[in-house]
Amino acid sequence: MTVAELILVRHAESTGNVAREQAEASGAEVIPVEARDADVELSELGKRQAEQLGRFLRLADSARLPTAVWSSPYVRARQTAAGIMAAAGMVGQPRTDERLRDKELGILDTLTNIGVRARYPLEEDRRRWLGKFYYRAPGGESWADLALRLRSVLIDLDIAEHDERVMVVTHDAVITMLRYVCEGLDEAQVLALARSDVLVNTGVTRLVRDGHGVWRVTAANQQEHLLADFAGADLRTEHPAGPIDGTSRR
Repeated sequence: MTVAELILVRHAESTGNVAREQAEASGAEVIPVEARDADVELSELGKRQAEQLGRFLRLADSARLPTAVWSSPYVRARQTAAGIMAAAGMVGQPRTDERLRDKELGILDTLTNIGVRARYPLEEDRRRWLGKFYYRAPGGESWADLALRLRSVLIDLDIAEHDERVMVVTHDAVITMLRYVCEGLDEAQVLALARSDVLVNTGVTRLVRDGHGVWRVTAANQQEHLLADFAGADLRTEHPAGPIDGTSRR
């Protein structure tokens, strides 16, 4: 029993994305968020992005809509999944799984890169020495830790969703590491991927299994649905994600 296709969607723009971008631009050390990471909601733009992706999926090829939806339990991901499904005319409820949550940042949570350097210079040195793949902030996770929990998610997906097209609504680091696991990448390859392909809000990545059970990427970080909505408004994210590193992305 195996999943036929994975449709990986980064959540739409959140209020935390906006706060992070503003904090970085102003040189602040701390991102002024009013909720814990799990409770950060979508911005108004984010809600429109999710709806637009749902309409795009329905109009582009309604016969190939996702047949199952899994989501991170974080509010911004669940709101994104709900918005996509409603606009696409999909029925049912997404299955939430805590293993699809964002990478845990530990003591670096809510800090900008400037904040990390100012408040935890030894952690900055340790992160530089170990590299992004193996560095784990106190109380947080490394990319290798993230890969471990995602391997078990993929096993459960294969058991639960035989021959289905599964949309997974989650976070940028999770999508990058799902590609690492599915494509059999090594450390250097996944780091190069993260540098070269910064995932936009509601960017879509598709992985399809061939006849031998090998995953291949058929689309990466698709964002055509954001270029213009039916009224002609540009829905590209106003606050794109920065490189995946040790600071809060929300």
